[in-house]
Amino acid sequence: MITHISNKRLPHVSKALLVGLLASLSSVTASQAADLPQPDGQPADMSKKVKVFIVMGQSNTLEMGKVGPADKEGTLEHAVKNEGLYPFLVDDEGNWTTRQDVRQVHVMQKRGSMRVGRNDFLTVKSKKIGIDLGIGHQLGNAIDEPVMVLRSSIGNRSLGWDLLPPGSERFEYEDPKDGKTYVYPGYNDEVRHLRWEKGNIPEPPNHKWYAGKQYDDDVANAKKILEELNTYYPDAQGYEIAGFLWWQGDKDRYNAGHAYRYGKNLATLIKALRKEFDAPDAKFVCATLGQTDKDNAEGNEKMILEGMMAVGNAEGEYSEFKGDVSTVYTHPLSMGSSSNAHYSGNAKTYMNVGLAMGEAMVDLLK
Repeated sequence: MITHISNKRLPHVSKALLVGLLASLSSVTASQAADLPQPDGQPADMSKKVKVFIVMGQSNTLEMGKVGPADKEGTLEHAVKNEGLYPFLVDDEGNWTTRQDVRQVHVMQKRGSMRVGRNDFLTVKSKKIGIDLGIGHQLGNAIDEPVMVLRSSIGNRSLGWDLLPPGSERFEYEDPKDGKTYVYPGYNDEVRHLRWEKGNIPEPPNHKWYAGKQYDDDVANAKKILEELNTYYPDAQGYEIAGFLWWQGDKDRYNAGHAYRYGKNLATLIKALRKEFDAPDAKFVCATLGQTDKDNAEGNEKMILEGMMAVGNAEGEYSEFKGDVSTVYTHPLSMGSSSNAHYSGNAKTYMNVGLAMGEAMVDLLK
């Protein structure tokens, strides 16, 4: 079952044809989830370097999918126990399985310092799950080396401002709402507002924020984890940054300039992350917003979707990403609601998207 776009896998298929094929999918089926075996409980070969996969984005990369109760549609317990989905998540006694070959580490910037939320082997442990669970099972099943899924993110952040990566320059955009041309900041611009009318002098900041500060914080926090690798993966013998996974875009859809610039900012982000972590060959998987249907998308959401698809399809100016970047079209995988409502906490949305992103990453690594 195809759930993502990968030029390495289907280099001869046109963008229009492939996206049309994806649109015909209504959901991830139980059979796809059943393809993954139960974890065998064995640790990874710790003589090998840890394969690190960094998850970034905004609040929907956090744990937002509800685990229980079992009698409520949309929870993970209901999906597993009543619908027969994701059987690899439970053992023969009905207990949550644990992968001893995949570490799950969550960090977040809070009040100026790093907070560690999770540091354990991959399992269902709290009242909510995130996309890390599906990603981790796909990667652990496909990779012989020890795996770390390292999430460094926080909610309510835009790629066009908070997460703006190094290499981003100022640009101008005429807002269709008022017909005025605005200037948008570049990385590290210390300005007060997200934009200012062309011809005006931007106001200086009245706080410590600047364009790209969240990017800097998230990258710095991920590096702190890697500097103390054995604290977060005991007995590790070094690491390799193998890939990045990105699920974001909700905040940008409220700003026309950010939506217009999304594809270019995303391409700049990929280059910046590879440089930051000295990982020029690291793969990159991006996931679209679940509520955005390519056949009905309009305005800002349409521009964001098109930007994500263009980078994932590696056409034209993005041809350098061919075989290294994949975009997961999540509308067929979402169980409803929208990104700003965290998809109503539906655990199947987070499992489906996580599994699809993990599958896309595995294909890029082949």
